[in-house]
Amino acid sequence: MAHIRTKKYRGSRTCGGGTHKNRRGAGNRGGRGRAGGNAHHFIRAMREGYRPGYISKGFTRPSVVDPPVFIVNVGELDELISFLFENEAEYITQDGDAFVVDLYSIGIDKVLGTGRVSKKMIVKAGAFSASARTKIEAAGGECIEVDGFCDCDGDCSCEEDEENKEDEKDEE
Repeated sequence: MAHIRTKKYRGSRTCGGGTHKNRRGAGNRGGRGRAGGNAHHFIRAMREGYRPGYISKGFTRPSVVDPPVFIVNVGELDELISFLFENEAEYITQDGDAFVVDLYSIGIDKVLGTGRVSKKMIVKAGAFSASARTKIEAAGGECIEVDGFCDCDGDCSCEEDEENKEDEKDEE
């Protein structure tokens, strides 16, 4: 726990600053503005972000251009699915012994593979990670990708569709 040290300065004229002349004037300031960033204010400059070479470089895309991806892990889904079904959540139904979960209708874009799957689930979502797909299918479930969402890194059919469109334009 941090120790509060201001109490020991009560009644002191200079509060640990030495003689009364020591903290006078602008000469004790060490320069104006960003002065001393390469020398006596090196640490301050790094901490405040104006030290050359320590400023984060690059470009941050606007959130409008790069919207957030809402995710859920298969382990969380497996733990909550019985509770949600008993409380009559409108996006969960039961088809025989399998739970049918429509995550896309509630705004979940992608299903990730952290956790264990013990229940048979038919999951509808925008995208699935490879580990999520294998875990759901290993438990006897099914993964249904809903159109309208693509979180590809060049490994889905989106590029193939674009290439086909370009080939059709070239043929015309």
